[in-house]
Amino acid sequence: MTERDGRELSDVIRYAVNSEKTQQAENEDCTVVHRFVSGINCSPATARDEMLAVKKRFGKENGTVAYHGYQSFAPGEVTPETAHEIGMKLAARLWGDRYQVIVATHLDKENHLHNHFVLNTVSFVDGIKYHRTKKDYHDMQTVSDELCREYRLSVIENPQYGKSKQYGEWRAEQEQRPTWRGLIRADIDEAIRQSMTERQFFDTLRKKGYEVKIGKDISVRPPGKERFVRLIRNFGEDYSIENIRRRILSQTKAERKPSAPSRTVLRVRLIGSFYKTRKITGFRALYFHYCYLLGIFPENKPKQNRRLHFLLREDLRKLDTITAETRLLVKYRIDTSEQLFSYRDGVKDKISALTDERKQLYKLQRTAAVKADPEKAAEIKEQISALSKELAALRREAVLCDGIAERSGVIKEKIKAVRKDNQPERKEKTDHVQFR
Repeated sequence: MTERDGRELSDVIRYAVNSEKTQQAENEDCTVVHRFVSGINCSPATARDEMLAVKKRFGKENGTVAYHGYQSFAPGEVTPETAHEIGMKLAARLWGDRYQVIVATHLDKENHLHNHFVLNTVSFVDGIKYHRTKKDYHDMQTVSDELCREYRLSVIENPQYGKSKQYGEWRAEQEQRPTWRGLIRADIDEAIRQSMTERQFFDTLRKKGYEVKIGKDISVRPPGKERFVRLIRNFGEDYSIENIRRRILSQTKAERKPSAPSRTVLRVRLIGSFYKTRKITGFRALYFHYCYLLGIFPENKPKQNRRLHFLLREDLRKLDTITAETRLLVKYRIDTSEQLFSYRDGVKDKISALTDERKQLYKLQRTAAVKADPEKAAEIKEQISALSKELAALRREAVLCDGIAERSGVIKEKIKAVRKDNQPERKEKTDHVQFR
């Protein structure tokens, strides 16, 4: 097994057992925490090493290292304890006699409870690899529905092929945030509305930057993405070639493309001098430019009908996070990696110090003297609450710093890709003017 394979297994386990999503305090001020992570045929604390040991023992260290599945419940219908219990029973019935499985219950906001399963692909019994098939999907759905009915929970009756959604996509739609699959479907629908023939439909998709493969199921690859997306498999039978053709032929006329907005002249007065203004560089300049491309800055900019590149549109669902990262960079004037990591380390030191301080207050709160003095108990409780709020703010900043370190490289690559895709269009327009 390569180092990358081991790292990928670590990543998926780390995501599944994320303590921020799998643990719950009894109340704001209590140190007693319930953590909803369990292992079947392995221990959660050493699951990675145990899974790798099984792969090594049977000499099957290559290929898919693990399968990551999930099971979701209707909001407000089940408690974390019950959700985790159902997840354990599901994993035991499906894989418990042959495979190692981690079961983690995520406690998202708004009570959107769901279970994550990390399944080792190699059996600890005989080394036979687990290959996920349509039958496995059907079995997982059948057992999950049986358990939900046992616990008197709702199930989706008569689910349709191609209609299922990833949890992240479903959650984004509930919060009215765009998903990249949703962007693809919107582009497909728009291409259909703008076409009167099948050929026009495919030409329109290609002009949008999509690569298209036509077979039993149409496959499209959006600009900047590595993988193709099958339309029927992801969006249902309405997106088969026959139904797309039927939708095109049922139209009386094609929808016109939005015209370019009229330009307005804005007069401003400059206070100061351009020559004396210090130029912003580094992270702040990068984020300012990206926010401008996304349409975030300036805030009073009139909405235009210009079409964002696909790579930019998929970040529209991350506007709040990108804006928060930008504000942090501006607030603390962070432009370099050294400044970013120095600030992050300082934040983590504060977190450690405040955590120790809060632990001492928790201990003091449990002493007989404090319990006997209501005023002192109320004062300590208030101090603990204030520290908790301060810690929450510092942890958010630490997460933002890590996000900036990771996202900055991605932003640079996206800007390069957008510029590269836009160059042929500009050249074509220039040549046309010269010819005319």
